[in-house]
Amino acid sequence: MDKNDFNEGLLGFLDASPTPFHATNNMSMMFKNAGFVKLEESDKWELEHGKKYFVTRNDSSIIAFTYPKNKNYVMFGAHTDSPNLKLKPNPVIKEHGVVKFGVEPYGSLLLNPWFDRDLSLAGRVSYLNSQNVVKDALIDTKKAIAIIPSLAIHLDENANKERTVNQQSDMCPILTTNEEFEFDEFLKWQLSKLDILDVKNFYASELSFYDTQKASYVGLSDDFIASARLDNLLSCYTGMLSICSISDEKPMLFIASDHEEVGSASTSGASGSFLENTLKRMYSDYDEYMNMISTSIMISADNAHAIHPNYSDKHDKNHAPYINRGSVIKVNANQRYASNSKTISRFMNVASSLDEPIQQFVTRSDMGCGSTIGPLTATRLGIDTLDVGLPTYAMHSIRELCGSDDAYSLYKIILGFSE
Repeated sequence: MDKNDFNEGLLGFLDASPTPFHATNNMSMMFKNAGFVKLEESDKWELEHGKKYFVTRNDSSIIAFTYPKNKNYVMFGAHTDSPNLKLKPNPVIKEHGVVKFGVEPYGSLLLNPWFDRDLSLAGRVSYLNSQNVVKDALIDTKKAIAIIPSLAIHLDENANKERTVNQQSDMCPILTTNEEFEFDEFLKWQLSKLDILDVKNFYASELSFYDTQKASYVGLSDDFIASARLDNLLSCYTGMLSICSISDEKPMLFIASDHEEVGSASTSGASGSFLENTLKRMYSDYDEYMNMISTSIMISADNAHAIHPNYSDKHDKNHAPYINRGSVIKVNANQRYASNSKTISRFMNVASSLDEPIQQFVTRSDMGCGSTIGPLTATRLGIDTLDVGLPTYAMHSIRELCGSDDAYSLYKIILGFSE
């Protein structure tokens, strides 16, 4: 696979994955096509060496693994969720001649970029059918059904100076001027497009707004890729392709967890038991399990802050990653990242052998440092862990920007690890 093929697949994956549910479903289909056998957590597992498997939890997290006799695993971790505006349970607000939806910010999102965007809605809906069975379905309206209009500058003279955004009152997307709108009828319409007609009652939904603008190249020489949800579908795609590209006899595991943006404390988050449960079912003998843990490595991949050319003072100048100059090793003295000298050296050695560039990121000492799934996984499993990332601008905006070279470079390094 060359870089152009890699990036074209990435653009399609980004557009097809507006929520963690859709991303997980798309990865599931990819694994099935690549010969992975689907497992159910509720079933008894009878694993066979030489085969490869995948399993999901909550429809929003996924693990795929090869199962050779060799137990020196390269594990690659990412997360499926991104900051967005989630629909509240009773979302409909009818006032001032329009119908709008009440929303709640999910994660630490930049609010201002959400104004004046063509918004669609997607996620999971749970309903009761005529046989009194609760069913789930994924919906995606795809077309622009809503918008959050800005307040005209004539009505806000400080708009370009000190504008603030109230999350409760300022961020409600408007849908229609038809005040006869009913939410349940809207959901029925969406399910009917999936040929789901047997709906007795709606129970709950997890729906998120997203920008309808497609992922695309940007730049005179297609230097950049602009898209929603680069954090962290960029890493999900890289890990997914990596495990699909290696031999069945190479020990590799890929995990993409939900809820990283809100702390990972859930059954399907990195603080939950999903990965540990799966590994212990793979190796039920404790000594064999500990041998696998002690000889394996976890590469936690999440986006890194590229030095912003207009705000360069926000970076430590000796640890400021550049776009299209390679993967970023993330280090923090207070263990906000799990990288240590041993795991860093292993990554550098593989990258060097492939002549792939690498960079290092340390946040300014006078600024807070974010974290990711690396320390959580290292703590829960006791596995040697490295935190890496791909340099990005505008992280947590509705539209983020990365380089068109960097993800493909990380993909080659991960394949090099498996060798």
